[in-house]
Amino acid sequence: MVSRRKGLVRRWRGPAAAAAGALPALAFPAPALWWFAYVALAPWMLLLRSAPTGRRAALEGWLGGAAFIVAVHHWLLPSLHVFLVPVAALVGLLWIPWALLVRHLLGGQPAAGRAAAALVLVPAAWLLSELVRSWQGLGGPWGLLGASQWQVPPALRLASVGGVWLVSLLVVAVNCALVLLIAAPGARLPALAGMTGCAVLTGAVWVWAERPEQSGWLRVAVVQPGTVADGPDSAERRFAAGERLTRSLAGRPVDLVVWGESSVGEDLTARPDLARRLASLSAEVGAPLLVNVDARRADRPGIYKSAVLTGPLGPTGDRYDKMRLVPFGEYVPARALLGWATSVGKAAGEDRMRGEAPVVMDLPERADGGPGLRLGPLVCFESAFPDMSRRLTRDGAALLVAQSATSTFQDSWAPAQHASLAALRAAENGRPMVHATLTGVSVVHGPSGERIGSALPTTAAAAAVYEVPLARGTTLYVRFGDWPVAASLAVLAAYCAAAGVRSLRRPVPEPSAPPAHTVRG
Repeated sequence: MVSRRKGLVRRWRGPAAAAAGALPALAFPAPALWWFAYVALAPWMLLLRSAPTGRRAALEGWLGGAAFIVAVHHWLLPSLHVFLVPVAALVGLLWIPWALLVRHLLGGQPAAGRAAAALVLVPAAWLLSELVRSWQGLGGPWGLLGASQWQVPPALRLASVGGVWLVSLLVVAVNCALVLLIAAPGARLPALAGMTGCAVLTGAVWVWAERPEQSGWLRVAVVQPGTVADGPDSAERRFAAGERLTRSLAGRPVDLVVWGESSVGEDLTARPDLARRLASLSAEVGAPLLVNVDARRADRPGIYKSAVLTGPLGPTGDRYDKMRLVPFGEYVPARALLGWATSVGKAAGEDRMRGEAPVVMDLPERADGGPGLRLGPLVCFESAFPDMSRRLTRDGAALLVAQSATSTFQDSWAPAQHASLAALRAAENGRPMVHATLTGVSVVHGPSGERIGSALPTTAAAAAVYEVPLARGTTLYVRFGDWPVAASLAVLAAYCAAAGVRSLRRPVPEPSAPPAHTVRG
């Protein structure tokens, strides 16, 4: 009977771990239940702390991590098809060390010292898994737990100090304290102290962290042509829709017009007629156009996705080629081995080429006599990488612009998830950010991460003008970078070193003497 009961328990623990691992996805758009992130990890952690063995905890950490990846990226199914499952299984392995640490530090009835250590080490281990999976080849930093707090002003202020990483640490620490309050009555004092510490840290950052100092305004128009049916002439029809909407801006005071990703389907060198049409638009509107060319280059082999600045005389020469490509969407990793993915989903039939370096573009002097400024372009997926926007800010960008296209995932959570990243990048850098798409969601955020005006939803085909506040100065995140990551790695290294020293100092029991043999005569 006992063995049968144990077998039933083992059978439900696996599905329970997967379900618990998927729960945090509800904190992200489109549900956007940001408050749920502070309790969403607790069921998974309660399960891990009760795992009968380390091997069981590792299995449940892996299952929960894989389920989290599937839940946050489920909208990729039309592109990756069944390939999403093995990718999630691979990335899910990154949660095994975290799961083992949860069981070790939170299992049983931890004393005050072990509970206090858990409040530091468990968030640090979570951040380690986020750091490793942020590598572009593993999907990039999409669905970082801290990114679920994009609409919470105190969290955005934290991001200006330590980036999205600091927000992730805080969210996991609150979950850890909640688990201690629920399951470890003897550790309630350090748990309450941990929650209080998180609140005090947030309050201190809110009061004392530097705020962006406004230095003027920029009138930016976002052109969203809306959905265009696929077909041999879809690129031309998309261009024509953007052209028509841009022309409607004539007579309005505009300093910059931004089109979405892949808004131009032919290289402007090979198609001078398109370049002339863009130049005519720029002259008619009285502002430069930042378009995005998705085409085979005339001057070098391969297809590039490029942000191109165009003025009344044609392209200005400022061009940025996308550097970080979407795995499977824009290139197939190890295509010789995994090229079969193109036959079961919408993986890229031909790899896009990568750019070589970030570019900061100079805008001309404004029509009202105001000085020109510098903008830092990003293309789609790149807005998920905190280091890229930080690099542009350090290089002098006063405005961050992300050109995106999520039409493949139009009716999923993807457009809202992608648009939410602009708030974090703006807050981290103390710079406004424009997120312009072909089919929505297009949105603008100010230098503190606050939304400017109304977003253009996925149902809109429109040209909207935003009064974008500019800011001077810098944030602590721009100055010091990913210091929460470095601190977490240092804490984990110190813990591992201390554990190693303790194991070396542990006395080795002497072998017992063999029993005496009695000789009988």
